[in-house]
Amino acid sequence: MNNRQVTLLWIIALALGGGVAFTKFGQKQSIAATTARVAGQTLLESFPANDVAAVEIQGAGNTTNLVKKDGKWVLTQRDDYPANVTTLNDFIRTLEELKVTQGIQAGPSFAPRFGLDESATSADKRGVTATFKGAGGEELVKVSIDRRAAPENPASPYGGAPNGRFIRNHRDSTGIYRVNEAFASLSEDPKRWLAENFVQIEKIKAVSVTQPDKADVAWKLARDTEDGAFTLTGAAAGETLDTAATDPLKSVFSYARFEDVIPAAKTAERIQPTGKRIASIETVEGFTYTITFTPLKPAATPPPVPNPASPQPPAATDNFAVTVAVTAELPKERKKAEGEKPEDAKTKDAAFTERLKTLSERLDKEKALAGRTFEVGKFTLEPLLKERSALLKKDAPATTTPPAGSLSPTAPRPPIGTLPQPGNPPPAVRRPIEAVTPAVAIPPLPDDSKDAKDATPEPAKEAAPKEAAPAAPKDAAPAAPKDAAPEAPKDAAPAAPKDAAPAAPEPAK
Repeated sequence: MNNRQVTLLWIIALALGGGVAFTKFGQKQSIAATTARVAGQTLLESFPANDVAAVEIQGAGNTTNLVKKDGKWVLTQRDDYPANVTTLNDFIRTLEELKVTQGIQAGPSFAPRFGLDESATSADKRGVTATFKGAGGEELVKVSIDRRAAPENPASPYGGAPNGRFIRNHRDSTGIYRVNEAFASLSEDPKRWLAENFVQIEKIKAVSVTQPDKADVAWKLARDTEDGAFTLTGAAAGETLDTAATDPLKSVFSYARFEDVIPAAKTAERIQPTGKRIASIETVEGFTYTITFTPLKPAATPPPVPNPASPQPPAATDNFAVTVAVTAELPKERKKAEGEKPEDAKTKDAAFTERLKTLSERLDKEKALAGRTFEVGKFTLEPLLKERSALLKKDAPATTTPPAGSLSPTAPRPPIGTLPQPGNPPPAVRRPIEAVTPAVAIPPLPDDSKDAKDATPEPAKEAAPKEAAPAAPKDAAPAAPKDAAPEAPKDAAPAAPKDAAPAAPEPAK
């Protein structure tokens, strides 16, 4: 190979290397120019989270407005009820740190293809739009998030549901992005953003409930200590409480939750006109709760097909409208026991002070619930909905004596060894079926001794046919074998021949 060929090869290699470098550089420039944000970068270049003073969340047919008033977040759709600050802060922090997994070059006109059509009425096509505003009402950030799961590309070889969401930053018109965050708690429904604080009743001492739409008390239960059993106030002779029905009242409203807050302007249209009851609950620590609950009207649903043959009234909802009023007389100091040691008194005083602080804070929070109307499920109020008769033990049903010689299929069988009671016939006992295999006699081995006749088994003797040699006539003797006649004595005819003894037991088989 001469120098000219070597030089030509070097020129070709350099040209190929330059082409590869130019291609890669061009791809990077193309990708960089496709979307403003690329994989690994945060979706929002900057997010002034500390400046957010209002959040508007819009969806298909519903809107939630969260506003900061006097340093506290409230919901305007629920008469400024406190918002769930934890859920809101998590949502803001998630957007602030959200990173892109894929950038797709698509302008705002392509948003409907990703389930981000703000004019759509369907939740799957509309998505959710969150707008963050400052104290002056200026828009800080606006994003639209797909309600559907963004498909994986490529699909996972292990299967499973696709994850992530498509999201659009309204200030970025270069593309739509895919992120791995699912936004599971994001909703445009106001009740999903309510603070979850509710009454927490502990150490119940007495419970009373009025009759529906009356001030008269239907029943009242009381006990002396928090660990004692309830007694029925004004119980008649023979009335005994059923602990299975009264025990749930010891922890009623201990872990209660509400489903929604009913605005004052909508209480009249949602609450039933009848069925109102009032429960009064007293605790050992001095709290008194007055809880008013009334059934709610049926939810607005399409009317059923009318049936003139059997008209049915609309079914009532299982939820109730509940109001709560709380008062308390908390002790100022602890009652010391007689002869209490100084070191024990110090420990108990510290515990009393800490408990008093907890109860005071709880009282302030629960007093703030006054004037609100909550929507509470029937399950929470179930123990208070019982009638007086449902709290009492039922009389055991009378038993009937079955006829003699018969046994009821539902009647319990007496244990083995139990004697029947006077006046009651003993039940018929079915004897067990037993399978018994008869014993099989084994014949002895043949014996040449003199007592061989006596050792022959009895069954073998009985098995010998009656028409044997003894029954044969005297004149039949010449017909016997020539060599056997002299050996058989006259009186030994009933016995079997010597050489036939082993075959005698054969019929016994």
